[in-house]
Amino acid sequence: MIIAGVDEVGRGCLAGPVTAAAVILMNPLLQLKDSKQISPSRREILSKKIKRDSVYSFASVSNCKIDEINIHQATLLAMQEAIMNLSIKPDLVYVDGKFTPNIRINCEAVIGGDKLIPEISAASIIAKVHRDKFMIQLDKQFPIYDFAKNKGYGTAYHLDALKKSGYTSYHRKSFKGVIV
Repeated sequence: MIIAGVDEVGRGCLAGPVTAAAVILMNPLLQLKDSKQISPSRREILSKKIKRDSVYSFASVSNCKIDEINIHQATLLAMQEAIMNLSIKPDLVYVDGKFTPNIRINCEAVIGGDKLIPEISAASIIAKVHRDKFMIQLDKQFPIYDFAKNKGYGTAYHLDALKKSGYTSYHRKSFKGVIV
């Protein structure tokens, strides 16, 4: 049986896309856990190992699409696209959280799955590294918001920058705190 895991990152951010990764592990990897419990340097190392030893794909949904369809639907869309973009069709997909995307593959929602299921942990790690790199690049264009550090989340510094300078084309205008 081919098992995939899928997870998203950036759901609660004020700026940038929501990004999902889907992973089919080809070889077991030790030390996999929720990306939020791993240091950035360790995530980077694990991300390289995961990508070397798995079949994976990414999908992102832009801030504009998030504003159009809402974050819940955008998250499910990113997950759906990540799963469908895998080069191997899985028999079963474990999805982190309470909801599954609408696809013709057997999916099982697992609350806290990023701590329990290696495929979801792997997806969590590579999705975080992938999206963080995007936000670090975005910081070069918009340094006032400190995206390299906050990755688009609503830190006090980020909220203050929004009050002083307004929002960018990458901000989610439907999110509280962006339009003040």
